[in-house]
Amino acid sequence: MARIVRDRLNGLLRQAILAAVANRTVRRFVRRYGMRLGASRFVAGETLDDAVRAIRGLNERGLLANTTLLGELIRDPDEARAVAGTYEGVVQRLVDEGLRANVALKLTHLGLALDEELAFENVARVVSRAAELGSFVRIDMEESEWVDATLRIYRRLRDAGSENVGIVLQAYLYRSEVDLASLLQLRPNVRLVKGAYLEPPDVAYPRKQDVDAAFVRLLERSLRESGFTAVATHDERLIEHAIAFAAREGIERERFQFQLLYGVRPQLQLDLVRRGYEVLVATPYGPEWYPYLMRRLAERPANLLFFVRSLLAR
Repeated sequence: MARIVRDRLNGLLRQAILAAVANRTVRRFVRRYGMRLGASRFVAGETLDDAVRAIRGLNERGLLANTTLLGELIRDPDEARAVAGTYEGVVQRLVDEGLRANVALKLTHLGLALDEELAFENVARVVSRAAELGSFVRIDMEESEWVDATLRIYRRLRDAGSENVGIVLQAYLYRSEVDLASLLQLRPNVRLVKGAYLEPPDVAYPRKQDVDAAFVRLLERSLRESGFTAVATHDERLIEHAIAFAAREGIERERFQFQLLYGVRPQLQLDLVRRGYEVLVATPYGPEWYPYLMRRLAERPANLLFFVRSLLAR
């Protein structure tokens, strides 16, 4: 009963935080003061230089990283092309700095909301440049309305011979198990997440226990049959399940890694490294950090408590 009440309260809190994204007063206040008052815990900074410093620090502690220029839902084609050019520069910078890091990007940031072909052309540019430099690109998954187009673009890239590109599946979407099955022939590099967007109950599991169960089903099949599985969760129960399942099934550690968010459970990140597991930390940057921060606060009440304590301490 206590777990049911806790999950219900967490769900209500999550909805309230996501609703705050649309509140103008909250948005103005957090945009103005948020980075100083705690947002920097979850975002590397507003510039690529900030991200490079953060990633170097992670690498020095034995952690891998990816970085994302925060932003989404661009509807101007020239701006979308400019974002693709920026990502090409980010890939080059990561390689030049000798960092163990790659980029992850959203297709709506590259023009998907405007035109699917434009988004494909833009991401293909980035993936091609990354391949030339021996780097990797992760295509993030966004709200459910973009899943079909995102998967189509991923398949087009793979059909064109791009091996240095990965995809994301969200456990809370009912469709994700079917999506995984349809991708397995590609031996994909799959990142599994629970899901961070607010979706209706006819699209996504509303109960945490059902999301967790779906995550386990995706995890086990992906570990058995995909090329590489990125286990992206801060839930220690699911992490330990992945470790035990991989050991029981004889799955080499080179075929999976754990992925956690910058500023979330940093000690857990280091503990996993000490146990001999590969850990990647998602390390975003950019001036458009507000929606990202709100989703991070909604995901875990502990994140919200940290942010509130930061506000009260000033």
